[in-house]
Amino acid sequence: MPNDELMPIGAFAQLSGLTSSALRFYADSGLLPPAEVDPVSGYRYYSSDQVARAARLRQLRELAMPLAAVEAVLDSGADEAFRLLDDHVAKVVGDAAAVQQKAAVIKSAFGNVPGLPITVVKGPVLADAVEQVLTATAHEPGMPALAGLRVEASHEAVTLTATDRYRLSTRTLVPAEPPRQTWAGTVNGDELRAAVTGIRRSPLVRLEAVPHGIWFRVAEREDRHCRLLSEEFPDHRLMLASLSEVTTRVTVSKDLLLRALEEHPGERVALHVADHGVNVASADDEHHPGIPLLATATGQALRIWFELTTLYPAVSTAIGPDVMLDLRGHDQPVTIRSADRGDLTTLAMPIKPDHSERTTTRNSP
Repeated sequence: MPNDELMPIGAFAQLSGLTSSALRFYADSGLLPPAEVDPVSGYRYYSSDQVARAARLRQLRELAMPLAAVEAVLDSGADEAFRLLDDHVAKVVGDAAAVQQKAAVIKSAFGNVPGLPITVVKGPVLADAVEQVLTATAHEPGMPALAGLRVEASHEAVTLTATDRYRLSTRTLVPAEPPRQTWAGTVNGDELRAAVTGIRRSPLVRLEAVPHGIWFRVAEREDRHCRLLSEEFPDHRLMLASLSEVTTRVTVSKDLLLRALEEHPGERVALHVADHGVNVASADDEHHPGIPLLATATGQALRIWFELTTLYPAVSTAIGPDVMLDLRGHDQPVTIRSADRGDLTTLAMPIKPDHSERTTTRNSP
């Protein structure tokens, strides 16, 4: 009979989170044999030392990992286990993307519904614009549209817009061919990110709308399909139209400003704009001298505060060597754009001087 330190399969099942039938299966497959089997009754008994392996086995199977890979992970060291897990996740993600694309092809064939040609754009230009604008997306419960990119095609241009409520980024592209249709839709941001590599390698990309989705048609490569989000996108046009007059304008080197932000030790930053430059200081330590940057400034002197996670991405995605900041007061959105190219524009919301919460005035486009 088993000794007192062993436990029957039912008790072990409760501790490990595996069912008794699963334990029998893993025992027969050699992944988790019992510590002892009663030769008369055939009852299986397990030791407390096996609980950790059983729990890890359950976790790996919850990731849909094949038995052979599970065994390799369980019997390897940490570095090899990490590599095997990363390989498995990459395969699952790749398989899911392939299934998604195949499903899109099947759906497009249902009822033989023709797509609606929208426009043609240069692939590398579109890919860069998508990556720049998507930095302003966010995954927030109850607000799925914030994870999407708004695509709007007029008879003259294609505009891409995204917002996470604290930033709003928009870029206008000149199409390679005049748009055939006016069209607007909010594209799934995660799927669009996955499509960027193929888009970038294509000289021209044809945008084609279908029910609930959009196709990016490319020559000599696999077309990519992205779903549309059904939720209403925030009224960004009202946000832009309601901006107050600019009171302070500063032009500064993009690289120098980014370097100052990277060297900044805190989570919040204060910009002090005066006649001959801008000082990047700590928002939490008024005695910190800050980092002075030579800049061209006009208008009123101003001190304004930002979360570093809001300001840095807005500056880093700007086009060109210099960035222009249009300020409207310490509690109003700041417009950040290239000093010589205005087709990428980002609005960044400041925070209140007491840092207790972000500014609420117009913080949701």
